[in-house]
Amino acid sequence: MLILSEEQVRERLSIDEVVSSLEKMFGRDYGKTANIPLRTTMQAFGGSTCLVMPCSDSALPAAGLKVVTVRNGGTSNGDRVHADCFLLEPESLKVCAMLSANYLTEVRTAAVSAIATRVLARPDSRTLGVFGTGRQALAHLLLFSRSQQFERLLVCGSQASRSENFAELLADHHGLHVEPVEAAVCAQESDVICTCTTSSVPVFDGKLIREGTHLNLVGAFQPDTREVDDVVVGRSRIVVDSYEGALSEAGDLLIPLSRGIITNDSIVADLHEIVSHKAVGRSDPADITLFKSVGFALEDLVVAFLLYEREPKN
Repeated sequence: MLILSEEQVRERLSIDEVVSSLEKMFGRDYGKTANIPLRTTMQAFGGSTCLVMPCSDSALPAAGLKVVTVRNGGTSNGDRVHADCFLLEPESLKVCAMLSANYLTEVRTAAVSAIATRVLARPDSRTLGVFGTGRQALAHLLLFSRSQQFERLLVCGSQASRSENFAELLADHHGLHVEPVEAAVCAQESDVICTCTTSSVPVFDGKLIREGTHLNLVGAFQPDTREVDDVVVGRSRIVVDSYEGALSEAGDLLIPLSRGIITNDSIVADLHEIVSHKAVGRSDPADITLFKSVGFALEDLVVAFLLYEREPKN
Protein backbone atom coordinates (compact mmCIF):
# COMPACT_ATOMS: atom_id res chain seq x y z
CA MET A 1 0.00 0.00 0.00
CA LEU A 2 1.26 3.46 -0.89
CA ILE A 3 1.48 5.78 2.12
CA LEU A 4 2.35 9.45 1.67
CA SER A 5 2.87 11.91 4.52
CA GLU A 6 1.81 15.54 4.39
CA GLU A 7 5.37 16.55 3.48
CA GLN A 8 5.57 13.95 0.69
CA VAL A 9 2.23 15.06 -0.76
CA ARG A 10 3.43 18.66 -0.72
CA GLU A 11 6.67 17.71 -2.50
CA ARG A 12 4.94 15.66 -5.19
CA LEU A 13 1.90 17.81 -5.94
CA SER A 14 2.24 20.31 -8.77
CA ILE A 15 -0.22 23.20 -8.47
CA ASP A 16 -0.36 23.62 -12.24
CA GLU A 17 -1.16 19.92 -12.68
CA VAL A 18 -3.91 20.13 -10.07
CA VAL A 19 -5.53 23.07 -11.85
CA SER A 20 -5.25 21.35 -15.23
CA SER A 21 -6.64 18.02 -13.97
CA LEU A 22 -9.58 19.64 -12.21
CA GLU A 23 -10.36 21.86 -15.18
CA LYS A 24 -10.50 18.75 -17.39
CA MET A 25 -12.75 17.08 -14.82
CA PHE A 26 -15.20 19.99 -14.77
CA GLY A 27 -15.14 20.05 -18.55
CA ARG A 28 -16.30 16.44 -18.96
CA ASP A 29 -19.70 14.96 -18.17
CA TYR A 30 -18.67 13.19 -14.98
CA GLY A 31 -22.32 12.72 -14.04
CA LYS A 32 -22.32 9.72 -16.41
CA THR A 33 -19.21 8.06 -14.95
CA ALA A 34 -18.95 9.07 -11.30
CA ASN A 35 -20.81 7.95 -8.20
CA ILE A 36 -20.60 10.80 -5.67
CA PRO A 37 -22.77 10.23 -2.58
CA LEU A 38 -23.39 13.21 -0.35
CA ARG A 39 -20.83 13.39 2.40
CA THR A 40 -21.82 12.07 5.80
CA THR A 41 -21.44 14.40 8.77
CA MET A 42 -21.02 13.03 12.27
CA GLN A 43 -20.90 15.17 15.39
CA ALA A 44 -18.44 13.80 17.94
CA PHE A 45 -18.37 14.34 21.67
CA GLY A 46 -17.22 17.84 22.55
CA GLY A 47 -18.68 19.37 19.40
CA SER A 48 -16.04 18.28 16.88
CA THR A 49 -17.19 17.22 13.41
CA CYS A 50 -16.23 14.28 11.20
CA LEU A 51 -16.93 14.39 7.44
CA VAL A 52 -16.79 11.22 5.34
CA MET A 53 -16.63 11.74 1.55
CA PRO A 54 -16.79 8.64 -0.72
CA CYS A 55 -16.56 8.61 -4.51
CA SER A 56 -15.84 6.41 -7.52
CA ASP A 57 -15.33 7.26 -11.18
CA SER A 58 -15.07 4.70 -13.97
CA ALA A 59 -13.40 7.29 -16.19
CA LEU A 60 -10.22 7.26 -14.07
CA PRO A 61 -10.81 4.36 -13.05
CA ALA A 62 -10.59 4.81 -9.28
CA ALA A 63 -12.52 4.94 -6.05
CA GLY A 64 -11.73 6.81 -2.88
CA LEU A 65 -12.74 8.04 0.50
CA LYS A 66 -11.73 11.21 2.33
CA VAL A 67 -12.16 11.59 6.06
CA VAL A 68 -11.99 15.08 7.54
CA THR A 69 -12.12 15.97 11.22
CA VAL A 70 -12.83 19.53 12.35
CA ARG A 71 -12.04 20.00 16.01
CA ASN A 72 -14.11 22.22 18.24
CA GLY A 73 -11.30 24.44 19.50
CA GLY A 74 -7.61 24.53 18.72
CA THR A 75 -4.94 21.87 19.09
CA SER A 76 -1.39 22.14 20.37
CA ASN A 77 -0.20 23.33 16.94
CA GLY A 78 -3.26 25.49 16.28
CA ASP A 79 -4.73 23.27 13.56
CA ARG A 80 -8.46 22.54 13.76
CA VAL A 81 -8.76 20.48 10.58
CA HIS A 82 -7.17 17.15 9.68
CA ALA A 83 -7.83 15.16 6.50
CA ASP A 84 -6.78 11.80 5.11
CA CYS A 85 -7.58 10.37 1.69
CA PHE A 86 -7.83 6.64 1.01
CA LEU A 87 -7.64 5.33 -2.56
CA LEU A 88 -9.45 2.05 -3.20
CA GLU A 89 -8.97 -0.53 -5.92
CA PRO A 90 -12.03 0.08 -8.11
CA GLU A 91 -13.18 -3.58 -8.23
CA SER A 92 -12.28 -5.04 -4.82
CA LEU A 93 -12.48 -1.68 -2.97
CA LYS A 94 -9.37 -2.72 -1.08
CA VAL A 95 -7.34 0.24 0.20
CA CYS A 96 -4.30 0.73 -2.04
CA ALA A 97 -3.11 4.15 -0.85
CA MET A 98 -3.39 6.37 2.20
CA LEU A 99 -2.53 10.03 1.67
CA SER A 100 -2.37 12.81 4.21
CA ALA A 101 -4.78 15.28 2.70
CA ASN A 102 -4.61 18.67 4.40
CA TYR A 103 -2.44 20.20 1.70
CA LEU A 104 -4.29 18.23 -0.98
CA THR A 105 -7.56 19.79 0.21
CA GLU A 106 -6.11 23.29 0.37
CA VAL A 107 -4.67 23.10 -3.15
CA ARG A 108 -7.71 21.52 -4.78
CA THR A 109 -10.01 24.10 -3.16
CA ALA A 110 -7.86 27.01 -4.31
CA ALA A 111 -7.58 25.42 -7.76
CA VAL A 112 -11.36 25.18 -8.09
CA SER A 113 -11.66 28.84 -7.02
CA ALA A 114 -9.11 29.75 -9.68
CA ILE A 115 -11.07 27.85 -12.33
CA ALA A 116 -14.30 29.57 -11.27
CA THR A 117 -12.56 32.94 -11.35
CA ARG A 118 -11.23 32.35 -14.85
CA VAL A 119 -14.70 31.62 -16.24
CA LEU A 120 -16.75 34.05 -14.13
CA ALA A 121 -14.68 37.11 -13.21
CA ARG A 122 -14.25 40.15 -15.42
CA PRO A 123 -11.09 39.94 -17.55
CA ASP A 124 -10.06 43.39 -16.28
CA SER A 125 -10.09 42.33 -12.60
CA ARG A 126 -6.91 43.65 -10.99
CA THR A 127 -7.45 43.57 -7.20
CA LEU A 128 -7.84 40.35 -5.22
CA GLY A 129 -9.24 40.47 -1.69
CA VAL A 130 -8.99 37.48 0.65
CA PHE A 131 -10.90 37.18 3.90
CA GLY A 132 -9.12 34.85 6.31
CA THR A 133 -5.59 34.21 7.53
CA GLY A 134 -5.50 30.42 7.72
CA ARG A 135 -4.25 27.69 5.41
CA GLN A 136 -7.01 28.14 2.84
CA ALA A 137 -6.31 31.87 2.63
CA LEU A 138 -2.61 31.11 2.16
CA ALA A 139 -3.32 28.55 -0.58
CA HIS A 140 -5.59 30.98 -2.43
CA LEU A 141 -3.10 33.85 -2.28
CA LEU A 142 -0.18 31.68 -3.40
CA LEU A 143 -2.13 30.25 -6.32
CA PHE A 144 -3.81 33.47 -7.44
CA SER A 145 -0.55 35.42 -7.19
CA ARG A 146 0.91 33.16 -9.90
CA SER A 147 -1.39 34.92 -12.35
CA GLN A 148 -0.19 38.20 -13.78
CA GLN A 149 -3.80 39.38 -13.71
CA PHE A 150 -3.75 40.70 -10.15
CA GLU A 151 -1.75 43.82 -9.42
CA ARG A 152 -2.94 44.32 -5.86
CA LEU A 153 -3.48 41.72 -3.10
CA LEU A 154 -5.54 42.51 0.01
CA VAL A 155 -6.12 40.42 3.13
CA CYS A 156 -8.54 40.83 6.02
CA GLY A 157 -8.48 38.64 9.11
CA SER A 158 -10.75 38.54 12.12
CA GLN A 159 -8.39 40.98 13.88
CA ALA A 160 -6.04 43.65 12.54
CA SER A 161 -3.07 41.96 14.21
CA ARG A 162 -3.86 38.68 12.43
CA SER A 163 -3.96 40.47 9.07
CA GLU A 164 -0.66 42.21 9.74
CA ASN A 165 1.11 39.05 10.92
CA PHE A 166 -0.22 37.11 7.94
CA ALA A 167 0.99 39.79 5.51
CA GLU A 168 4.43 39.68 7.14
CA LEU A 169 4.55 35.89 6.78
CA LEU A 170 3.72 36.14 3.08
CA ALA A 171 6.42 38.76 2.57
CA ASP A 172 9.10 36.94 4.57
CA HIS A 173 8.49 33.38 3.36
CA HIS A 174 6.92 33.81 -0.07
CA GLY A 175 8.06 37.21 -1.30
CA LEU A 176 4.50 38.45 -1.74
CA HIS A 177 3.37 41.98 -1.03
CA VAL A 178 -0.10 41.75 0.52
CA GLU A 179 -1.88 44.71 2.12
CA PRO A 180 -3.59 44.07 5.48
CA VAL A 181 -6.88 46.00 5.40
CA GLU A 182 -10.18 46.34 7.21
CA ALA A 183 -13.26 44.42 6.04
CA ALA A 184 -14.89 47.45 4.42
CA VAL A 185 -11.81 48.20 2.32
CA CYS A 186 -11.40 44.56 1.28
CA ALA A 187 -15.05 44.34 0.21
CA GLN A 188 -15.24 47.70 -1.51
CA GLU A 189 -11.93 47.77 -3.40
CA SER A 190 -11.63 44.14 -4.58
CA ASP A 191 -12.58 42.97 -8.05
CA VAL A 192 -12.39 39.34 -6.91
CA ILE A 193 -13.15 38.31 -3.33
CA CYS A 194 -12.30 34.95 -1.76
CA THR A 195 -13.79 34.18 1.66
CA CYS A 196 -11.65 31.54 3.37
CA THR A 197 -12.76 31.87 6.98
CA THR A 198 -14.15 29.79 9.81
CA SER A 199 -16.73 32.47 10.54
CA SER A 200 -20.35 31.40 11.01
CA VAL A 201 -21.68 34.91 10.32
CA PRO A 202 -21.15 37.35 7.40
CA VAL A 203 -17.68 38.89 7.36
CA PHE A 204 -18.57 42.13 5.53
CA ASP A 205 -21.50 44.37 4.59
CA GLY A 206 -22.85 43.22 1.23
CA LYS A 207 -23.86 46.74 0.22
CA LEU A 208 -20.16 47.62 -0.12
CA ILE A 209 -19.25 45.40 -3.06
CA ARG A 210 -19.19 47.02 -6.47
CA GLU A 211 -20.96 45.97 -9.64
CA GLY A 212 -18.86 43.52 -11.61
CA THR A 213 -17.33 41.86 -8.54
CA HIS A 214 -16.76 38.10 -8.49
CA LEU A 215 -16.84 36.14 -5.21
CA ASN A 216 -15.53 32.68 -4.30
CA LEU A 217 -17.04 31.43 -1.02
CA VAL A 218 -15.13 28.44 0.36
CA GLY A 219 -15.17 28.59 4.15
CA ALA A 220 -18.68 27.75 5.42
CA PHE A 221 -19.73 24.11 4.99
CA GLN A 222 -22.75 23.69 7.28
CA PRO A 223 -26.40 24.71 6.78
CA ASP A 224 -26.37 27.20 9.67
CA THR A 225 -23.08 28.96 8.85
CA ARG A 226 -22.37 31.63 6.27
CA GLU A 227 -19.67 34.10 5.21
CA VAL A 228 -21.80 36.59 3.25
CA ASP A 229 -25.12 38.26 3.95
CA ASP A 230 -28.48 38.25 2.15
CA VAL A 231 -27.58 41.42 0.26
CA VAL A 232 -24.64 39.77 -1.49
CA VAL A 233 -26.56 36.63 -2.38
CA GLY A 234 -29.61 38.57 -3.53
CA ARG A 235 -27.47 40.69 -5.90
CA SER A 236 -25.54 37.79 -7.43
CA ARG A 237 -25.66 35.34 -10.28
CA ILE A 238 -24.92 32.13 -8.38
CA VAL A 239 -22.83 29.19 -9.57
CA VAL A 240 -22.09 26.14 -7.41
CA ASP A 241 -19.59 23.29 -7.58
CA SER A 242 -22.34 20.76 -6.82
CA TYR A 243 -26.11 21.29 -6.81
CA GLU A 244 -26.61 18.48 -4.31
CA GLY A 245 -23.98 19.70 -1.89
CA ALA A 246 -24.95 23.36 -2.13
CA LEU A 247 -28.63 22.68 -1.52
CA SER A 248 -27.97 20.44 1.46
CA GLU A 249 -24.96 22.03 3.17
CA ALA A 250 -24.30 25.61 2.05
CA GLY A 251 -25.66 28.00 4.66
CA ASP A 252 -24.59 30.89 2.42
CA LEU A 253 -27.43 29.80 0.13
CA LEU A 254 -29.77 27.84 2.42
CA ILE A 255 -30.30 30.74 4.85
CA PRO A 256 -31.39 33.26 2.16
CA LEU A 257 -33.42 30.48 0.49
CA SER A 258 -35.33 29.94 3.74
CA ARG A 259 -36.03 33.69 3.93
CA GLY A 260 -37.28 33.97 0.35
CA ILE A 261 -34.36 36.21 -0.68
CA ILE A 262 -33.56 33.78 -3.49
CA THR A 263 -35.10 30.62 -4.97
CA ASN A 264 -33.51 27.46 -6.33
CA ASP A 265 -33.75 29.07 -9.77
CA SER A 266 -31.34 31.76 -8.57
CA ILE A 267 -28.57 29.18 -9.03
CA VAL A 268 -27.84 29.68 -12.72
CA ALA A 269 -25.43 26.75 -13.18
CA ASP A 270 -22.90 24.43 -11.68
CA LEU A 271 -19.22 24.78 -12.56
CA HIS A 272 -19.32 21.86 -15.00
CA GLU A 273 -22.01 23.63 -17.02
CA ILE A 274 -19.97 26.84 -17.12
CA VAL A 275 -16.63 25.21 -18.02
CA SER A 276 -18.26 23.04 -20.71
CA HIS A 277 -20.12 26.08 -22.13
CA LYS A 278 -23.56 24.62 -21.44
CA ALA A 279 -24.54 27.69 -19.41
CA VAL A 280 -23.52 31.33 -19.02
CA GLY A 281 -22.34 32.60 -15.66
CA ARG A 282 -21.55 36.25 -16.39
CA SER A 283 -23.87 37.81 -18.94
CA ASP A 284 -22.87 41.44 -18.40
CA PRO A 285 -19.76 43.27 -17.10
CA ALA A 286 -21.90 44.74 -14.30
CA ASP A 287 -23.03 41.32 -13.04
CA ILE A 288 -21.99 40.26 -9.57
CA THR A 289 -21.05 36.59 -9.82
CA LEU A 290 -20.85 34.28 -6.82
CA PHE A 291 -19.27 30.83 -6.77
CA LYS A 292 -20.22 28.76 -3.74
CA SER A 293 -17.85 25.87 -3.09
CA VAL A 294 -18.67 23.19 -0.56
CA GLY A 295 -16.19 20.72 -2.04
CA PHE A 296 -17.10 17.28 -3.27
CA ALA A 297 -15.29 13.97 -3.27
CA LEU A 298 -14.56 13.73 -6.99
CA GLU A 299 -12.26 16.75 -6.72
CA ASP A 300 -10.23 14.92 -4.06
CA LEU A 301 -10.28 11.65 -6.00
CA VAL A 302 -8.91 13.31 -9.14
CA VAL A 303 -6.01 14.86 -7.22
CA ALA A 304 -5.31 11.72 -5.17
CA PHE A 305 -5.28 9.60 -8.33
CA LEU A 306 -2.89 12.09 -9.92
CA LEU A 307 -0.46 11.38 -7.08
CA TYR A 308 -1.02 7.63 -7.09
CA GLU A 309 -0.63 6.94 -10.78
CA ARG A 310 2.82 8.56 -10.97
CA GLU A 311 4.24 6.42 -8.12
CA PRO A 312 6.22 3.31 -9.16
CA LYS A 313 4.30 0.09 -8.42
CA ASN A 314 6.02 -3.07 -7.18
